[in-house]
Amino acid sequence: MPAVAVIGASTDRSKFGNKAVRAYQRMGWTVYPVHPKAERIEDLPVVRSVREVREPLQRVLLYLPPELGLTVLADVAAARPSEFWVNPGAESDALVEQARQLGLQTIQACAIVDVGVSPSAL
Repeated sequence: MPAVAVIGASTDRSKFGNKAVRAYQRMGWTVYPVHPKAERIEDLPVVRSVREVREPLQRVLLYLPPELGLTVLADVAAARPSEFWVNPGAESDALVEQARQLGLQTIQACAIVDVGVSPSAL
């Protein structure tokens, strides 16, 4: 099973950070919701940082405003995911540039659509 970490996972089912958790669960991925305070999201245990994940990550998905996203880039780089997905609303030129400088394979697109799920169906 491929593994994915969702930074900005949310307990609010209307938010894309929650929809991503559900979409990747539906498609059979091992999902690690990342949230600073929540204990569980969609019945999954929450990690505080991608650094806590002890298995290789195929993808890390970012669902934070760019100014917050910049603060987690070092953690993402330390996790060494195969792909770093910067979702709509999370991008900025500075964030994308810094991610690339850290050696992250950065993709700017909707990670939910990429796994074949329509966000509106969640």
